[in-house]
Amino acid sequence: MTTVSGRVLVIDDDKQTCALLEELLRAEGYEVNAADSLGEARELLKRSQPDVALLDWQLPDGDGLEFLSELKRQWPDTQVIMLTGFATFDVAVEAVKQGAFHFQSKPFHAESLSLLIRRACEHKQLNDRTTALQRALSRLRGESPAIFASRAMSDILRLVERIAGSDAPVLITGESGTGKEVIADLIHSLSPRATGPFVKVNCAALPRELIESELFGVVKGAYTGAHADRDGLFREASRGTILLDEISEMPLDTQAKLLRVLQERTFRPVGGKTSLPADCRVLASTNRKIEDALREGKLREDVYYRISAVTLHLPPLRERREDILPLANAFLRRFASQSGRNISGFSEAAARVLHDFDWPGNVRQLENEIQRAVLMCESGAIEPSDLSITAPGEAGTEGPLTMLENVERDAIRQALVRARGNKTVAAAELGVTRQTLYNKIRRYGITV
Repeated sequence: MTTVSGRVLVIDDDKQTCALLEELLRAEGYEVNAADSLGEARELLKRSQPDVALLDWQLPDGDGLEFLSELKRQWPDTQVIMLTGFATFDVAVEAVKQGAFHFQSKPFHAESLSLLIRRACEHKQLNDRTTALQRALSRLRGESPAIFASRAMSDILRLVERIAGSDAPVLITGESGTGKEVIADLIHSLSPRATGPFVKVNCAALPRELIESELFGVVKGAYTGAHADRDGLFREASRGTILLDEISEMPLDTQAKLLRVLQERTFRPVGGKTSLPADCRVLASTNRKIEDALREGKLREDVYYRISAVTLHLPPLRERREDILPLANAFLRRFASQSGRNISGFSEAAARVLHDFDWPGNVRQLENEIQRAVLMCESGAIEPSDLSITAPGEAGTEGPLTMLENVERDAIRQALVRARGNKTVAAAELGVTRQTLYNKIRRYGITV
């Protein structure tokens, strides 16, 4: 299949010129539509927005220069190249002032016009990527200051920008609520496939007996109840991206068929005899530790090695506490605006509670907590009383510890004894950061 370089709309009442341009551009992989009047052009624009429009200056039902203004108002991203056999400097200047990408005189050389169209497409794609980056990062970073203040997340964002342009599979790992789906959205938004579909599949939610037909489709008569051919999710993701969320929950026999997709870029519908192309980028995510998933047989090693051409690990919020307050402030602005509340921020005490809390549910839990706090707040700032969480060291004063908390407290005490009071060694043994250990010690009132 020829790769489409872009969509071009030719608007010219000279049928010979239209035919010449259609032949030239289709040979170079462009998707081409042609209109011989402004009325026909308007109808085509309703159905599909082109990347580039080649617009004749003089048309039977109007002035191309006047239509340029209309086109740029309604389809501002389309790059317009004016074509005319009656070029004047003043007209060229006016066309550029109204947003034209360039002005091309007739007759034109095919090679120079082809180069001009390629440059216009590249300019459109650059604008699209910039817009997508700003839109996607606004979900992650907010306005000012940036939502992510930590070095860890800054490094991840830089890596995302570097890998987004490729088709390499990406594995995104991290605890629940750390933002794996948001990162997947960002990768798709910044990729050349951004205009294609983004299909998200929760592997844990699909029944084992249906997962293969859901992913790969089914042909009529493959099993009882298969009354017609049905496309699967890989077919739906054609020319786009598919996210296999919680891939370690996918049955192993289905993982074996996924391996074929990753290796050969083809798949076969259930009951089918013919393989179909898998024209989509594959992203995967899991909240399991990879070493545990491999050891427990939840994830095939060959699938892991194929799916992890690039691996992005999102650290939990408790390991990047410098992100907590910027995130909290961004959520506060959003929810206060949505509810029409005039809340300026967090008191110093509330900010300290937020910063010191461990956030087992990560960013998702923080977001829900701020939404609740906005509804509970009765003053101009969020106070600790508006929060459902408590600062470390205060929890014990509100009632007895739960069974899980007692187990955690005893484990910390034993680790500290074995480490002879060395908190760095104890934290390493427990698999937590030193700051997390300090917070737990304060919370449980452990003396060493």
